Amino acid sequence: MTMHRVLTTLCCALSAMLAAACSATPPTEHARPAATTVRTHDGPVRGTAHDGYRTFEGIPYAAPPVGSLRWAPPRRAAPWPVVRDATRPASACPQPAGEVPGGSTDEDCLHLNVTTPDGAGPARPRPVLVWLHGGGFTTGAGSSYDAHRMATRGDVVVVTVNYRLGALGFLAHSGLTGSGTFGLADQQAALRWVRAEIGAFGGDAHNVTLAGESAGGYSVCAQLASPAAAKLFDRAIIESGPCTGRPDRPFAPSSVPLSTARAAGADLAAKVGCGSARDALACLRRVDVSRLLAAQDTDQQPVHTTPLLPTDPATAIAAGRFHRVPVLIGNNHDEGNGWAAGIIQAGHPVTPDTWPDVVASFFPSPGQAKAIVREYPVHRTDGGPVFGAVIGDADFACPTAHTDGLLAAHVPVWRYEFADEHPPPLTSGTPPFPLGAPHASELPYLFDLGGRPGDLTAAQHRLANTMIDYWTRFARTTDPNGPSSPHWTRQTVLSLAPDHIAPTRTAQLRHHCAFWHALG
Repeated sequence: MTMHRVLTTLCCALSAMLAAACSATPPTEHARPAATTVRTHDGPVRGTAHDGYRTFEGIPYAAPPVGSLRWAPPRRAAPWPVVRDATRPASACPQPAGEVPGGSTDEDCLHLNVTTPDGAGPARPRPVLVWLHGGGFTTGAGSSYDAHRMATRGDVVVVTVNYRLGALGFLAHSGLTGSGTFGLADQQAALRWVRAEIGAFGGDAHNVTLAGESAGGYSVCAQLASPAAAKLFDRAIIESGPCTGRPDRPFAPSSVPLSTARAAGADLAAKVGCGSARDALACLRRVDVSRLLAAQDTDQQPVHTTPLLPTDPATAIAAGRFHRVPVLIGNNHDEGNGWAAGIIQAGHPVTPDTWPDVVASFFPSPGQAKAIVREYPVHRTDGGPVFGAVIGDADFACPTAHTDGLLAAHVPVWRYEFADEHPPPLTSGTPPFPLGAPHASELPYLFDLGGRPGDLTAAQHRLANTMIDYWTRFARTTDPNGPSSPHWTRQTVLSLAPDHIAPTRTAQLRHHCAFWHALG
């Protein structure tokens, strides 16, 4: 089982999981919602008035990155003189089929969506939460996240953002200004739009929380470390995207140096017939989107040692060189189980006999592989959960704990662990073993994915309400605590499970994290 084959398998498994969760058709409303109009500096937009909230979808925050603007920093959108329809989502950024049914090849995708509670207005502005979606920097869309529960219960304005993905968002090439960071630059353009425009929607432009999950969570880390993001947000929420991710731990997002990214960019240019062109960039800008998508690598990462991201976020945060804003950070109890299940279902069983070879696929150093097999032994029937624990500890739980410690030396940090053992399944079909709380399983508690309410029990609804309360109180005042929720101190890791919200026991995790730290 080669590393490339494993990475392709895990990417397909996660894309299928998110597609099942996010691509549902939104429910039909019984009454036709009323229109509502807001004037921005670029022009008026007409959204939709619902019961208790308003939505404005597909608002451009930058010009379409097409033609000569492909692989260029985002430019301001052209103003519009007449009312613009904002009652339906715009296209997702180009991506293969997966979370977005059929994928997308539409480069005119730099849009955002605003959900604002009734009563919010310039006279009574609400805190703002800007959401960056996950998807491995290759898939996803802001419109997949229906934020009305967060907006109404938390009394906040929520903005969900599209940003360039894949090679169109992260290509690096010699002579290309902005190499490897176009998707991050898009996120900053969206934050500038929020500072300038959100007041018209009832948001407080001086109280903005930047939040995201997985690749979106790592994007928050990158913005914490990016000098260009200074003063663009006031708080940060990082879900399952620890800032200390590493390229050699491929399940969690990370960044790569410019030299590595340029080599990958040269390979892409050769694949699409532009490798020997006199003007390779001009040639690349003429290539069809579908051909670029077919040629790009399965995994994509932002690029450091660049003007926008001078240092790897892990290095910057370890050195204390990041924007001083409070942080809420966490991970799920069983982050790795979804990937482990997908790889097993793809024909790679994990048994006592196969376990050493499986480990060696991800940790090719013989000494490392043997140590991991000793630390995480597989017995007759527990191969899947053990494999999931290795992925979860190495790529998420321990890096999250490390990130927490680095950040907490300088700013207030609240850390959680989502631990519902029976969350709504994000996949159809029966997994090869119980998944517990895998990667992305907390999302239905915060959002209606794909416009579809999650299939939550009464106890899970209570947990969802408590999580929204914590997240939005943090966005409002920095302190997530309130009179109706169990107390959360900065010295503990809060375990979030139905009818059981309490500090979690961390002794076993500390043991495993000490192992991974010693392993290097």
